[in-house]
Amino acid sequence: MRHVSYDGAYGCYIEAALEVIADKWKGVILYHLLDEPKRFNELKRAFPELSHRILTRQLRELENDGVISRKIYPEIPPKVEYSLTNLGRLLKPTLLSLEAWGVKYVEMTRHAKTCPTDNKAE
Repeated sequence: MRHVSYDGAYGCYIEAALEVIADKWKGVILYHLLDEPKRFNELKRAFPELSHRILTRQLRELENDGVISRKIYPEIPPKVEYSLTNLGRLLKPTLLSLEAWGVKYVEMTRHAKTCPTDNKAE
């Protein structure tokens, strides 16, 4: 977490949550970890356009924020798995809600592009 503390002022809890998950790739990384642990290369294959360096940075930040854990198995070559912590698992309903909202958003914006006079949100 970037801030040492939050003062409870209006919106600061949203700010705290968004600091943890709002980077471009963090939400989708967390989404891919919802069901089971993943190895680094599994995550890398899921996002071919994501560089090794950026994926590493995002995983480290999520680990530092306490929402994922990194387990290293003592074998050669080393096997490393990433999984959600208890705190990270609390994000599941939020991530699934964001996914559902994203589906609606894509459908509605696609519809708005084909029917520009009917682009109001329901």
